[in-house]
Amino acid sequence: MPIKSNSEACTEDRWQNDRPRPVDPREQRSRPTSTDTTPAQPPALPPWFRRLTWPEVDPSRHPFVWDEAEEALVTAAVKELVPPVRDGYEGAWRAEREFVRHLTAFYVERYGPWAQDWNWTVGEGDAGGGVVHSWCCGAHSVTTPDETAARAVAALLEWRGWLEELADRFARLAPPPQAGPEERSWHLERAAVRLVTRIVDLTGGESGWYGICSLVLEWFLTSTGMDLQAARAAVADAIGGRFESWVRPGTTVIDAVGEDLAVGLTGRLPYRDHREHSDLEEFHDRR
Repeated sequence: MPIKSNSEACTEDRWQNDRPRPVDPREQRSRPTSTDTTPAQPPALPPWFRRLTWPEVDPSRHPFVWDEAEEALVTAAVKELVPPVRDGYEGAWRAEREFVRHLTAFYVERYGPWAQDWNWTVGEGDAGGGVVHSWCCGAHSVTTPDETAARAVAALLEWRGWLEELADRFARLAPPPQAGPEERSWHLERAAVRLVTRIVDLTGGESGWYGICSLVLEWFLTSTGMDLQAARAAVADAIGGRFESWVRPGTTVIDAVGEDLAVGLTGRLPYRDHREHSDLEEFHDRR
């Protein structure tokens, strides 16, 4: 049986996503049997689950060695966690969602906090859409031990790859330490435009895509040394409610967000002579 991608497997029941998050009362459903009428609630929010900061996910701070031995060990561990019997729709996918909770805890314990979001999938809705395509949700991704392990491992590696891509982009996009206000404004504008465009391309502008978009911009600013709260406020002011679920923002909107972020942080409009930065422009156009 072929492994389904996120886009193939999950176009319905978005509320069933199993990434740890607060309980929605709409999800408190009863199992329709004659002996069990206890509300089937999704797993509670784990104490370690929270919005992560860039230092907690920065690959340079969290080495990750992946070889054949590690892959074999992790694959075997995942298979052991797969529930022998699926609960399915009538059971509110309790077993499948518990599996995701246990696997997330295993990943975090083994690799560090960055692994918490291994299943932050595209179009994840209430939790804010992510960038992972290899996993969908417990309802569709938890099947046989072999298939489930393959998906879960691929999702972990995809998430790690995304973080490593971000670290590379952040380093290339960061304003140089000696930059004056106008040059710094240019770098900040281009960084915002490039990062937002990349996220839109990865997520397709599906449900909640702007959540990870805001977070990535926040991560970028804090990677340059900015205070976390100041970065969060600057990003919120720049976006200003212009991003929506199921809407791919046009170039004009993305450019406006980039300029507003730059001006808000430097008080200066970005200069328009980009010739000396042509190599940087070309690099990001290719990515």
